[in-house]
Formats: sequence, C-alpha cells, structure tokens
Amino acid sequence: MHPRNVWQALARPGFLLSPWPWRSAAYLATGAPAGAAALLCVAALTALGGALALVLVGLPLLVATALIGIPVAAVERRRLRLVDVAPAPDPHRPPVSVGLGAWLTTRLKEKATWRELGYALLFATALWPLDALALTGALLLPLSITATPLLLATVGDGRETKVLKLVTVTSWPAAVAVAVLGLVLTGVGAYALGAIAGGRAYLTRRLIASPEHELTVALAEVTRSRLRLVDAFEAERRRIERDLHDGAQQRLVALMMALGLARMDAPPGPFADRLAAAHEEAGAVLTELRELIRGIHPQVLTDYGLPAAIDDAADRSPVPVDVDVALPGRLPRAVESAAYFVVCEALVNIARHSNASIAEVSGEHRAGRLFLRVRDNGVGGADPAAGSGLAGLADRISVLDGRLTLSSPPGGPTLVDVELPCEPTNLCG
Repeated sequence: MHPRNVWQALARPGFLLSPWPWRSAAYLATGAPAGAAALLCVAALTALGGALALVLVGLPLLVATALIGIPVAAVERRRLRLVDVAPAPDPHRPPVSVGLGAWLTTRLKEKATWRELGYALLFATALWPLDALALTGALLLPLSITATPLLLATVGDGRETKVLKLVTVTSWPAAVAVAVLGLVLTGVGAYALGAIAGGRAYLTRRLIASPEHELTVALAEVTRSRLRLVDAFEAERRRIERDLHDGAQQRLVALMMALGLARMDAPPGPFADRLAAAHEEAGAVLTELRELIRGIHPQVLTDYGLPAAIDDAADRSPVPVDVDVALPGRLPRAVESAAYFVVCEALVNIARHSNASIAEVSGEHRAGRLFLRVRDNGVGGADPAAGSGLAGLADRISVLDGRLTLSSPPGGPTLVDVELPCEPTNLCG
C-alpha cells in the first residue's frame, strides 16, 4: 500500500528515493510566498479599514479582514495535498438562501470562519518565516555544500572557494570530501524536511479542518454505506424470493399435479395410498415453501405496496386485526420492506404472548414521514430484550433514519410506533 502522507513515508526505507522529500520541499517552499502574500493582504486591509472606518468606507474592509481566513484556508487545503493526500474537508455550511447578505451572515456566525482567521494571522506572522527557515537549513545549505567542487571549478578557477563563506577549500580532494559531507547532510535534511512538513500539515489540518466536521463527514459516509448495505440486502431478498417463486415453487406445483393425476389413474390399494400420502406431503411442503417465500419478501409487497401487504398479513393473523393504512402512493422499497416486517413481527408477538382479542394497525404519510402504529388490547409487559425480533428491526429502522418505539405497561395496551422519513414514489416492483 502506498503511503498516504509524509509521516507514513518517513517510516519506509525508500523514503529518500520516493517523491515525498520533494513534495515536502514543495510544501514548505510554496508556504513562504503564500504566507507573505497573506501578511500583505492582512496588513493592507487592516490599515485601510482602520484609517477609513471613521467615514464608514472602511467598514467593508474590516469585514473583509475578518473573512481573509476563508481564501487563505482554501489555498492551504489544496497545499496540504502535497504532503497528505487525504482531503481536508471544507467545514463551511451552505447559506440558507442566495445573495451576498445571506452568505455574509452565515460565514460570520460560523466558528470555522474565526478559526480560519486565527490560522491566517498565525500563518502570516509566524509560520511562513519558519517554513522558509526550515527549507533553507534542511535543503539549501546542504545543497550549497554539495556544490563545492562545482564552485571550485567555476567561481574559484580551480584554486580556492569558500564553503558557506566560512571554510576555504583550496584542493580537489578537500572539495570532494566536502561534497560527500554535503550529500550526507542533504539526506539528513530530507528526513528533517519530511518531519517538519508533516508537523506543519498536522497543525494546519487541526486548525482549518475541524475535527467535528471530519467526524460528521465520516459518520455520513458510514450512514451511506449502511444504506447501501440495506439496499443490497433488500435486492438479495427479492432475488431469492423470485428464484424460489419461479423455480422451486413451480416445480413443486408440477410435482403435485403429477401425483394428483397418478392418484386418479391408480387402482385402489397400497400403491394408491402411498401416492395419496406423497401428494399430501408435497402439498404440505408447498405450503411451507410459500410461507418461507412470504417471510423472505412477499410478492404482494412487491406488486401492490405496503397497504395490501399489511392487509395480507392481517388476514393470516390468528388474532383479528383491524387495518387502517392510507398512503398517497408507493414508498421507497427499503421503507416498505422495513415497515412491513415490523408490522409482521408485532402481529406475531401479539399472537404468541399478548392474550389479546383484537389488534389494530393504522398508518398514514404526512410531513414527509410514514407513521405506523400497531396496537393490541393484551396483557402488556412486552420486553424487546427478552427475545423479540423488534430489537433487530429497530436497528434496521434506524439505518433508514427512522425510529421505532415500544410502549407496553403491565395490563396493556401495547403500542408499537414506527416513524420513517420518506416521500411517495411512483416506482413499482
């Protein structure tokens, strides 16, 4: 795996032969003019704004001074890519509306703006001189020492030259020895440049890319990946359901028809009895397979949507269920599937544990959200931690940015509420 920043590259044996020393040098070399330019802009805006503030003309300049950190930070986020390929996210939020006034209001209220202003002032006054000093001491001076033989041959006419204006070299053996020393110092300086550039990059990232924002970005990516997994899971469920429905189920139906015809043609006796038993067993297997298919992903949900699927689940419940679910159209597949299985699990729990005589399922879509409620008149006292499948379904609901709540006081009633953000869609199947 290739190193993604200069710190990782420093730990590898081939650092000196990699591009990272040159990238570190480029990072520090571009920092000096960028910092000097920032210093000139800050000084000019502050001076002009302060001088003209009495006549109100300078107020916009003072506002511009407060915002100088934004372009400086934008440039710094791009320069960071020289020594750290991981992008530094922009922490600024988009304005709530269009126009310069909305943009200024949003920026002046953000902590990131003032943090970037602090970085710009630090960069303009202290960091860029340190960049220039580090580049000079770690790279330029060792290279000038390495160039001693060249200086002796050109400037010194082969007779003598000075190394850093401190040591006089008057012979070729001495010049070569000094050049070798310069090469060693250049290698050491390359490591020093990498370490200094890495430190500078770390400081810059901490100041202009807020850790909170990076965590938010990472959390958003985790949420997106979980949604992709949910979508992939639902697609796989539908594929398995189609394969069972169009494959194994159809073959069982054909087998039952063949056994039924064989029963009709067989004379009474032990053979006919065995055919009848096989026909009945095949029918039981077909029934179980249909229940399995319905539990994986019911065809009625795919074809007709959530209200029809809930009606079908209510019809199969041993406890009478009143259904009142009115929706403006089809919902996203993942939402329909999650809501359906919550209702099914709630109805199974009612039949098994509640001693209820009736249950109710109601649902509606309003304000961009689906609201479902399953209610029964049972004994209550339901506990999701006691083995109910609702706990896993609650995790599934949370992936879709929804919420599942359970209220089941002793004596009842038990309420299961589901809230899922979604918008109706005309997609089918």
